[in-house]
Amino acid sequence: MAFEAIVKKQVMQLKGPCVKCVDMVIQELINTVRQCSNKLECFPMLQEETERIVTTHIRDREGRAKDQVLLLIDIQLSYINTNHEDFIGFANAQQRTSQSNKSQSSAVNQVIRKGWLTINNISIMKGGAKEYWFVLTAESLSWFKDDEEKEKKYMLPLDNLKVRDVEKSFLSSKHIFCIFNTESRNVYKDNRTLELACDSQEDVDSWKSSLLRAGVYPEKVMAVESETTAATENFSMDPQLERKVETIRNLVDSYMAIVNKCIRDLMPKTIMHLMINNVKDFINAELLAQLYSAGDQNTLMDESQEQAQRRDEVLRTHQALKEALAIIGDISTTTFTVPMPPPVDNSWVGGAGGRRSPPSSPTSSRRMSSGQRPAPRGAPPPPNRPGPLGPFNNTAESPQAPSRPNRAPPSIPSRRPPPSPTRQAPP
Repeated sequence: MAFEAIVKKQVMQLKGPCVKCVDMVIQELINTVRQCSNKLECFPMLQEETERIVTTHIRDREGRAKDQVLLLIDIQLSYINTNHEDFIGFANAQQRTSQSNKSQSSAVNQVIRKGWLTINNISIMKGGAKEYWFVLTAESLSWFKDDEEKEKKYMLPLDNLKVRDVEKSFLSSKHIFCIFNTESRNVYKDNRTLELACDSQEDVDSWKSSLLRAGVYPEKVMAVESETTAATENFSMDPQLERKVETIRNLVDSYMAIVNKCIRDLMPKTIMHLMINNVKDFINAELLAQLYSAGDQNTLMDESQEQAQRRDEVLRTHQALKEALAIIGDISTTTFTVPMPPPVDNSWVGGAGGRRSPPSSPTSSRRMSSGQRPAPRGAPPPPNRPGPLGPFNNTAESPQAPSRPNRAPPSIPSRRPPPSPTRQAPP
């Protein structure tokens, strides 16, 4: 039966996309495993062993998933269920065929182009060249007296017609193309050709493309194209065969929609069960056991050289920070501050020497008046000799030892002579 043969051929073509879907899921799983294993990059041996174990398990599940997917396709090929509730059946297919034929007939009568053209090869005895309103459809070329399309002048069927260019005459300003019959029959009344004139070459090209859409080809056509067109016309000659082909096409489309719906539903479920969920269970249950049985665990836990260097740098930084914190703690616990002392009253400082001599005692003044000559007024006092400077050169900023004040030598009290005896007066 033609229906079953076509359906099986269409179902067989689903194997390639289904296997491609499994390959895409496998690649995505492997990329996910690599991204997750990057967190173990500080232990390169452990990372490599983990990737190897999980990837090996994924490749093992890949074969089983592909076998199951191909089994689903073989199940669809084993039996063509024409009793499915979603299948249209033969009666509905014929009804759909009749509806499509009606739509095609309406498309045949569809207008492709309208416009003004001049018929150029009418003899002068019959009135000469005249301009008409042309209407091109998929089946015929008609022209009217005006664009209201009330008075039809002629209708020309498009069967066995072709179009070719006509050289522009010296006295004419219009661009001309003609339509002729391939079987050498008259096209319009007694004329073998119908010459149509336009105002510009663009209009000529536009009309020729519209005629090409309607099935009127140019004269110079490739032999292969003409053979293909002839074969297509021969196939479309039998209307009964066309109805049968359309009916089978409707049946195949209906059944393939059912198969595609079933495959789209079962493919994700099969892949999730046989691959993704299985890999998750394997990682949770068996990955750790296989890592322990893979070899020496100490070798797996060896750090990379970069990680060891980074750890040493972090330890050195940590030790330096601890020492800095200890120093800061000592400073905060042993250092104390006292308030500033009140300012020193230095208003007594003055004079040229920078000191004011203390007042002299009266004894020294009497001694000076009795035995010494006083110094003349206005004589400058002896200069003060500064002592040696300390480690600080700036006397304004460096501390100085306070100078000893000038004290007068202690005065010896003068002894008074005893009083002379006085002679008493006689009574």
